[in-house]
Amino acid sequence: MNLEPSFVYIMANKPRGTLYLGVTVDLVRRVSEHKQGIGRSFTARYNLDKLAWFEVFEHIELAIQRETSLKRWSREWKIELIERKNPGWRDLFEDIYPPSFSAEA
Repeated sequence: MNLEPSFVYIMANKPRGTLYLGVTVDLVRRVSEHKQGIGRSFTARYNLDKLAWFEVFEHIELAIQRETSLKRWSREWKIELIERKNPGWRDLFEDIYPPSFSAEA
């Protein structure tokens, strides 16, 4: 069993806009890829550049199970899930990857 932390996450382009649900073991890297529009992906096509929601799991297997379950949820249920944790639809990437400090002071 893989013991590294894993994540289920939802990307969005605006509040109540287009949503993408994914799973990863490296949330910072994966969200960065989405933000940069790397590849010919769904997230690039619809400019899904905001991390709207995420959950952390101890094992990838648990994260995959949660992702599979959430993919069966209605769009409205996913929006409710986001709005419980992130009612203002902030980009949560700022919470997991704080800006670097400038060398200038």
